[in-house]
Amino acid sequence: MGDRLLAIGEALIDFIPDQKGCTFDEVTAFSPKLGGAPANVCGAYAKLGGRARLLTQLGDDPFGHKIIQELAGDGVDTSCISLTTQANTALAFVSLGADGNRTFSFYRKPSADMLYSAGQILDAYFDEAYALHFCSVSLGDFPMREAHEAAIQIAQKRGILISFDPNLRFQLWEDPEALKRTVWEFIPRAHILKVSDEELEFLTGETDIRKALPQLFTGDVQLVVYTCGGGGAYAYTRRAEAYAPARKVKALDTTGAGDGFIGSFLWKLGECGGCRERLQELSQEVLAECLAFSNEFCGRSVTAYGAIASYPDMKDYRN
Repeated sequence: MGDRLLAIGEALIDFIPDQKGCTFDEVTAFSPKLGGAPANVCGAYAKLGGRARLLTQLGDDPFGHKIIQELAGDGVDTSCISLTTQANTALAFVSLGADGNRTFSFYRKPSADMLYSAGQILDAYFDEAYALHFCSVSLGDFPMREAHEAAIQIAQKRGILISFDPNLRFQLWEDPEALKRTVWEFIPRAHILKVSDEELEFLTGETDIRKALPQLFTGDVQLVVYTCGGGGAYAYTRRAEAYAPARKVKALDTTGAGDGFIGSFLWKLGECGGCRERLQELSQEVLAECLAFSNEFCGRSVTAYGAIASYPDMKDYRN
């Protein structure tokens, strides 16, 4: 088994406001921060000492070059990132509520990542891979969806663990039902499914995770990770379940917190030997250990601004 995490999807610039507790029209300045869920997941994994590789496309523009430079500086393998002059790098402007929660305004009609195609996915990208991670932002009706299909097919063929975090962004979909249908098309192809308490009812019609589990354990799904922010996190296989509470912290910015959770969870799971063949054998103790590790990772992340910029590395983590 390899130890490299691959993530496919968008990398973009998050413009973080200089103040919180106000609406977009009240913000006076924004600071550019590296973002995009798959990029964040790679960043979390790499900052913990893991090998992470991002599969995406950026505009051949200053923002695209900034993303490559910052990802490389955080230890992420950028050798498989394509550049194009056909579209610009995606941007997302963020407003922060008083509690640190975010509202997004996206600039990607289309952006360079959306034009990434199946023909750009090479089998060699998956050498030494442990897991492939993806989200739903890039599963709309554009070429990047076909690139996901190609990547998932290679991962399945090679016996690589597949992780899916729907990471719902309703602003990017004209029809919420189309988003739901798309997410349910891809859930059965994943071995690990991460769902937040904010997403559960939309996806399953249930507010109780236990009532939703029979729906979520479909297709290849073997492990469901259910995150509840300050309420902690749960993990379920068909044989075991675990819970770990979250440490209470004062949240400044929750941008990238969910990405940091699943990135650090996948890293810790790999450390515990949680490969595709062993997911069903994971004990309550191992699951709880992975959840507690990621809760602490997120607790540290939300006390600073930005996504990857706020993630602790192992040196920080041990202090």
